[in-house]
Amino acid sequence: MQFTKFNQPIMLLAVIAGTSMNAAAFNVEEVEANQSSHAQAFKTADVNHDERITWQEISQQESIKQDTFIAADKNGDKALNKNEYAEMKAEVGKEKVEQVATDSAITAKAKAALLAEKNLKSLNISVETYKGEVILSGFVSSKEMKEKAEYLVSNVEGVKSVKNALVIKS
Repeated sequence: MQFTKFNQPIMLLAVIAGTSMNAAAFNVEEVEANQSSHAQAFKTADVNHDERITWQEISQQESIKQDTFIAADKNGDKALNKNEYAEMKAEVGKEKVEQVATDSAITAKAKAALLAEKNLKSLNISVETYKGEVILSGFVSSKEMKEKAEYLVSNVEGVKSVKNALVIKS
């Protein structure tokens, strides 16, 4: 089938529009699923079924900190309604994503620092990061290399502490 110059842009536009409509439908479904999830979590947390969640009702959830709860209480009534709760859960989720991204960046920088050290066989070193705390594991050939790896990683921006679990292999 041969398209005229006039039909080609129209066909392309139709393909793009179809893709955009599918993407929009997917996003709507995702948002609806999230809202349903938040609604169910709200209902579960609302122990006394008064359509409000107090700090006492939600304090058992480890992912929720009191300062996050207080910040989410927009109307200052010391309880969260459904909208405030949904906004709080979204903020908690955003913070988790930011932490993972930060930890991933720290891991990448730490690995780069180890790779840049010529005398260190950094391919034998594993780097893991959680909330800015780095764990080094694997094998090195000497005490000096173990200390050098820890030193290099401890100087990476964002590193709060380093647990050096490297094993000296002779």
